[in-house]
Amino acid sequence: MTRLVVTADDLGLHRGMTDAAIRGHERGVVTACSISACGLDVEHAADSVRRLPSLDVGIHFTLVEERPVLPAAKVKSLVSRDGRLVPGHRELVMRYAAGRLDLDEVEEELRAQAARLRDLGVTLLHANGHQHLHVLPGVFERLLRVASELGIRYVRIPDDRAERAWGFRSLSVAALAILARRAAPIARRRGFVTNDVTIGIRDAGHLDVATIAKLLDRASGLTELVTHPGIGEGLASRYDWRYDWQAEADALCDPRLRDECERRGIEIVQIRDVVTASEERKADLWGRRDASSNVPRRGRVHLSRALSRGAEPSARSRHAATALRSRSFMNDPG
Repeated sequence: MTRLVVTADDLGLHRGMTDAAIRGHERGVVTACSISACGLDVEHAADSVRRLPSLDVGIHFTLVEERPVLPAAKVKSLVSRDGRLVPGHRELVMRYAAGRLDLDEVEEELRAQAARLRDLGVTLLHANGHQHLHVLPGVFERLLRVASELGIRYVRIPDDRAERAWGFRSLSVAALAILARRAAPIARRRGFVTNDVTIGIRDAGHLDVATIAKLLDRASGLTELVTHPGIGEGLASRYDWRYDWQAEADALCDPRLRDECERRGIEIVQIRDVVTASEERKADLWGRRDASSNVPRRGRVHLSRALSRGAEPSARSRHAATALRSRSFMNDPG
C-alpha cells in the first residue's frame, strides 16, 4: 500500500503558519510539521507543538532569509552585511558554487538551531531544510551528522518528479530532484529512514484540493506531501512569496482529501510509525540471521544502534562486526 506523510513546513516563521499547521492536524490530514529555529515566532511554535503530542515535529534547518542563531561573526560565510542569512537560495547556491560557503560554519549553525529548539522543550523526530537546501552535497552530510546526534531517524528527500514543463521553477525543481536522488542512498546507508517520493514542491503555496488530488496520482511507496498553510493577517507583508496560504490551509482541512486518498488506496501515516516499522523490520532481519550466526544478538543490536548514531562501536560491537563480515552479512555503513 502507498503511504502518505503530510507535512506543514515553516512553523515559527509567522504565527499564522504555526496556527494553520495546528489546525490542519486537528481538523485535517496534516501528520507532521517542521519548525525553523530562526523564525521570529519560534517560541509560539514551540508552545503550540508541545501541547499536541500526536503531531510529529521536526526541524526545518534554515540557511537563508532569517537571522542565524549563532552570532553573525561566527557564520560569516552564511550572512550578508546586515548580519542576516543570505536572502534566498540563489545567493546561497552562488556562494556554494564559488567555494565561499564554509561547511564547518554550516554544521555549527545547524547544531545551534537544534539546540535552540531543544532548549524550548521541542522533541524532534525528523529533519528537512528551508527551501530544501539541505540536499546540497557536503551540506547534506553535515546535516546527517547533526541529525544523528539528535537521535533523528527520518530525513526528507525532496525528490519531486513533477510533470516536465519549461520555466525557472520547473527547472529548479528538476535540478533539486537530481540532488535528492544523490542524497537518498547516502542517508539510507547511514541508517536513516527516508521517503521515496515527494509531492507538492513545484506547486508550493498553491495547493488546493484539486491540485493535491492530481498530485496523489504520482504517490508511490512512502510519499511525503510538502505543504505551506497559513492563516491570519501579515503573512504577505513579511514574506513576498506570492503564496495563497489561506487556500492551502483550507484544502488541508477539506474532508474530500481523505476521500481522494481512500479512493486510491493511500494510507495517511505518521513519521513515528514509519520509523518504528523500519526498526522492526531491521530487528526481524537480525533475528533471522541469528539462526545462521553464532554472534550474540545483543552485540549485533548494539552495533547497529552505534553505527546508526555515528558512534564509535564498543569492543563487543567490533567483535560482532568481524564475525558478520566473515559471513558477508554486513555492508559498508557509509
